[in-house]
Amino acid sequence: MSTILRTLRNLRRVGLKDYAHQMQNIGDTKAGTLIGTDRWGNKYYENMAEELPLRTRWVDYKTNWPEWEPSQIEPGWHAWISYLVDAPPTADKLLQAGTRHFEAPEHRPNLTQTRAAFRTYSTTRPKYSAWTPVAAPR
Repeated sequence: MSTILRTLRNLRRVGLKDYAHQMQNIGDTKAGTLIGTDRWGNKYYENMAEELPLRTRWVDYKTNWPEWEPSQIEPGWHAWISYLVDAPPTADKLLQAGTRHFEAPEHRPNLTQTRAAFRTYSTTRPKYSAWTPVAAPR
């Protein structure tokens, strides 16, 4: 959480509309420089001066809060936001999207814990069958 002075300073920097958006979505106010956007519309920011260590980079998702998931971040931007590389994908040719042949052209969401999740199945016969009790009539 922010202090009141930091919150008011960020309100002045980002404006009332972005302040309301940040409070609605992340519950905190952050002001930083826009590093870039990806092809899905997510915006990536960095603030090296005022934030805590390893909290200096963040993403503003294009979609609203209930649909957030880390699989919406491209691999190059994920490496940058996780501090695996220092240069963002806009500056590094190897990390830019579309340069790898195995990369998916569209976003595929993470389907874990949904009805569309992958479930294994067996093609062999079971070794035993479940017992179903038969009640005798009285």
